[in-house]
Order: sequence, then C-alpha cells, then structure tokens
Amino acid sequence: MKHRIVVLGAGYAGAFVAGNLARRLSPADTEITVVNAEPDFVQRLRMHQLAAGHEVEAPKLADVFAGTGIQLRLARVTAVDPEQQVVTVADATGGGELGYDTLVHTLGSHVADQGVPGVAEHAYNVAARPSALRLRERLDHLEQRGDGASVLVVGEGLTGIETATEIAEARPGLSVTLIARGALGAQLSTGARGHLRRACDRLGVAVLEHTTVEAVEATRVLCADGSVLASDATVWTAGFAVDPIAATSGLEVTEHGRIVVDGTMRSVSHPNVHAAGDSVHAVGDNGRPLPMSCASAGYTSKQVIEAIVGNLTGRPIAHVKLAYVGNHISLGRRDGILQMVDDEGRAKPKYLGGRKAARIKSAILNGSLWATSHPTFYLPKRKRRLVATPTAAAAKATAA
Repeated sequence: MKHRIVVLGAGYAGAFVAGNLARRLSPADTEITVVNAEPDFVQRLRMHQLAAGHEVEAPKLADVFAGTGIQLRLARVTAVDPEQQVVTVADATGGGELGYDTLVHTLGSHVADQGVPGVAEHAYNVAARPSALRLRERLDHLEQRGDGASVLVVGEGLTGIETATEIAEARPGLSVTLIARGALGAQLSTGARGHLRRACDRLGVAVLEHTTVEAVEATRVLCADGSVLASDATVWTAGFAVDPIAATSGLEVTEHGRIVVDGTMRSVSHPNVHAAGDSVHAVGDNGRPLPMSCASAGYTSKQVIEAIVGNLTGRPIAHVKLAYVGNHISLGRRDGILQMVDDEGRAKPKYLGGRKAARIKSAILNGSLWATSHPTFYLPKRKRRLVATPTAAAAKATAA
C-alpha cells in the first residue's frame, strides 16, 4: 500500500512542498494529494497590486501540478482528526474524508479583525484574491465618480504600507490615508523611515499616526480619540490570524493557533503532522519565532521537505538555516525599501531604497512564483524509494 501524503493548502508553502516531494519520492511508494479551496495559485504578496488595478498572474493549479502525479482536490478543509489520521473536506458534491499517513498543514492565514466592530461587514482587505478583486471593483467605481473619493488604509505594517502606496500611485484621483496605531515605519531604520515618509509625501498619502480605530461603519471610521473619519472605502490590514482548524483538531498550538513544531517542522504532539508557512510556530536559529512572511514560508517549507524525505527514505535529515534577514517593501511600482535586520530582529542602520530596491522585491516575487509553479523543472531521473518501516527510519534519521 502506498504512503499517503496529504497537503492542506496550495499557497506558496503548500504548492512548493507538494511539488518538491513529488520530485524526490518515488510514485511507486507514495501518493500525494493537495487540498485547496480555489483552483488557482494565488500570489498572496501581490494582492495589493491586484486591488490597485494591475494584472497579477494566477496559474491554474491543475496546470501547475500537471505531470507530477499529484492529485488535486478542490475542496475546503473543515476538520482534521490527527488521532484517526483523517481530514474532512467540503466541496460542491458534499465533500468527504481523506485518510493520510503524513499530513502537511499549510493553510496559511487570513485577515484578523482584532475584535473591532464593523470590520467584517464594512471593510475591504487584500488577504485573498476574491477580497482583492472586491476592493478593486470598489476602487474602479470610486475612480469613475471623479470626486476625489477617500480611501482609508488601517494598519501600519508592511501590508498597509504597500497597499496605501500602491493605490495612491495607480489611482492618483483618489485621496488615500494610512492610519497607524504607532509611528509610521517604527520597525525600520532612521534612514528608511525618512525614505518611507518622502515616498508617502510624493504619492500624496496622508498619514495619521498614533491613531486607533475602534469601529468601522459603511461610510466612516470611529477613532479612540473621538475623531470620526469619512471613508468611501476602508481597507483593513491591521493583522493576520491563522485558520482555527489546527487548534480545534487537538494539535498542540500556541495561544494564537500556530502549530508548535520541533526543529524539523514536525508537530511536537503528532509527529506525522508537519507544518510550514504562516501556520507554523517555528523558532529560528536566533532563538526567536520566525514572523509570518514569504521568507519564513520558504525556510519552513524546505525543512518540511527534508524532514519528510529523510523520515520516509531512512536518510539523515538535512537541517535548513532558519534565519530572518530583512524586509522588502514595495512603494508603488518604481520605489521600495530593502531593510536588513540583525539577529534580534532590529533594523540595521543601512538600507537600500528607490528603484533598485523595487526591482529586487519584484525579482524575489517572480522567483517565488516560478519556483512554485514549475515543480517538474529539473525533475530527477531517480526518485527515492521508501524504506519498509518509516517510523523506525524517522528515529534513525533524526538521531543522525
């Protein structure tokens, strides 16, 4: 009987893990199934560009996995039972159950309303393709009005900065305001903060610092200081949360629902479950948890691949460097910031800004798309066969 590997989610982490496992493990011994709710691969890091009006490629997952032997199940994951090793899914036909021997949890994250009333009902977000397209449609309508409609972007994190500057550059007829709970660019170096401020001034983005939104309504937001801001479109970028499925399944998770793993990205409570991307609570080489980011998804995905291949084939598990080196921030299409950080996650004094930084960010995103959507490239002629007793091999490989 073949070893059943089920991958939940086909974002950057899930698609990359599935494709590489198909490259390295023999199809005579393994059966790989990817479960994803949408038929397309979503470039999550470009959704603010899609909302602003740019075209963003969305390859069909059926095409991505063509020729790999991977089975694609278009369905929504509703439950995981790690004791029975079963995943429950729902789709247009009603759904069903999928059994597994090895599970890879890469369901990612979604926008978090932080308990603020009205966010779910009235705010837009760029956390997924459907929501980004919904915002795009709204911005199209506001732009056609031609009366300088107001767009409020709530959240001073990287997503908020990128969304506000992208919309302002692509749609100069709209009035864009970025609302920050603290100081704008507080996580950046002094020089990078200055560059960010100049970019906002150049693009006409108004910045309200030290402002907390307490409620979102259809045409305005209410702030903690009593001020009321008119808004024709409120974009919520004030944080992300992981899917609650891991927590409700009985897997050991953090207080925020991220799966607790060992150094090889294996669940500490259920060793045949691995996690990568935003879903995982992974401790980096510096002893600090890796932040939710594309870079973290890449590192943790590679470690999952090495762990599963090692466990199943009886080979020593290669340990991937788990480091967070910096942030890449786009400020429209022609400007950006590359900010490196030290081992404590603090911004280093030097930064790179301008067109070169924008080109580097674009190259990283293009490279991520290519690597994820071309899993059969350099397909090895010899794939690794599984050992007869993967459990014993796992113990031997981990000890090595």
